[in-house]
Amino acid sequence: MKRFRRFSALLFGVVAPLLLLSVASNPKHAKQDSHYFSYAGTYTAKTSSQGIYAYRFDAETGKLDSIGVAAETTAPSFLAVHPSGKFLYAVNEVGDFHGEKSGAVSAFAVDRETGKLALLNQVSSRGAGPCHISLDKTGKYVLVANYDGGSVAVFPLLDDGRLGKASAFVQHHGSSVNKERQEGPHAHYIQVSEDNRYAFAVDLGLDEVLTYRFDGRTGALTPNDPPFAKIKAGSGPRHLAFSADRKLVYVVNELGSTVTAFSYQAERGAFREIGTVSTLPKDFSGENDTAEIAVHSSGKFLYASNRGHDSIAVFAIDSAKGTLTPTAYVSTGGKTPRNFAIDPTGEYLLAANQNSDGIVVFRIDRKTGGLTATGQEVKVPAPVCIVFVAAN
Repeated sequence: MKRFRRFSALLFGVVAPLLLLSVASNPKHAKQDSHYFSYAGTYTAKTSSQGIYAYRFDAETGKLDSIGVAAETTAPSFLAVHPSGKFLYAVNEVGDFHGEKSGAVSAFAVDRETGKLALLNQVSSRGAGPCHISLDKTGKYVLVANYDGGSVAVFPLLDDGRLGKASAFVQHHGSSVNKERQEGPHAHYIQVSEDNRYAFAVDLGLDEVLTYRFDGRTGALTPNDPPFAKIKAGSGPRHLAFSADRKLVYVVNELGSTVTAFSYQAERGAFREIGTVSTLPKDFSGENDTAEIAVHSSGKFLYASNRGHDSIAVFAIDSAKGTLTPTAYVSTGGKTPRNFAIDPTGEYLLAANQNSDGIVVFRIDRKTGGLTATGQEVKVPAPVCIVFVAAN
C-alpha cells in the first residue's frame, strides 16, 4: 500500500505539471482566451464621437466593460484586425485627405494589455468615401473599397505594421437601374478568397460581385475570367459571406432587402446563382435597407441586419443545396443596426445600432441559431463596425 502511495505521488508530480502546461498552451482550455478587446468604429461627423472606442469583452459571460476612446481619429467607419492581433486598420471617411478628394486608411498598433491604439501612419485610400477594409490571408496586404469613388485599392504592409504605397488600384465603371443610388459604381466591400488567389469586390452601383486575381507576392489585382457575377438589377449588393466549407457564398442586397445565394467554384473563382430570399417578414411594408451579413462558425446559420425593420434576420442553411430558410426576425433593441459581429467563440452576437448610439449583446442558441438579448448594452456614439482582438 505504501509503495502504491509513493508511486501515485510520483505520478501526480510528473503528470500535473504537464496538464497545467497543456491547459496554458491549448487555446480551447486557456482561460485568457475568453477575454477579448472589442473595438467599435464610429461616425464622428455631427456626433459626439471621438473615434475608435474599446471595450473588454468576456466571452464566458457576454459582458462588455467600457475602456473609453482607444484612438482619436476622424470617421473610422470600418475596421480590420491583423492576423497577429498586433495591429488594427481603419478606413476614414473624410472628404479631403491632404488636398486630395479621397478618404484615408489608418494603421494602429494594439496594446494587448490596455486595449489602447497608437497611430502608426495614415495614407490616402485612393478614392472618396472608403467604407470597407480587410486583410489578405498572409497579413501582408490591406484591401479597401471606396464607395463614393467606386474603386478598390490594395496596400502592402511594412514589417512594423505601417501602410505602404498602393500596390493596386482599380476604378469601376458603369451604373444600374436605380437612378438615385446606382448612378455610378459604388464599391462597398472587398475580401480575398480562402486560398488567397482571388479578391471579391461587391459593387452596389453595378449590381455585381467583381472577381480579381490577386497576386500575393506583389499585391496586384487583375480581372478574372469570369470577371463578375451579376445580381438582379436594382438589388444593390453590399456585403458577402462564405459558408463554413467555402463552397457557398451569400450576398446581402441593400436596396432589395434580400440575400442571394451562390455556389462557389474555387478553382475558377466563379459563382453560380442558387436563389434569392427576403430578409423581411411578409407582413412588413415599411422602408428598409439591409447592411451586414455573417455565417455562424458552425455553418448552420446565417444572419443579416435590417435597417428600418431594425432587426437581425436568422436563416437556417441547407448545406447540401445552399438554400436559406428564415427562422426568426429578432429586434436589435435599437435603431439602424448598420453592423453586427459574432464573437470568436460563436456564443454571442453584438449588434451596433448606429442611430440609437449603442451596442446590444445577444446570446446565440447553437441548436437553433436563435438570438436572446442578454441585457448587456453599452453606449457608443454612432457605432458602425465591431471587431475583436484577443487580450493578453
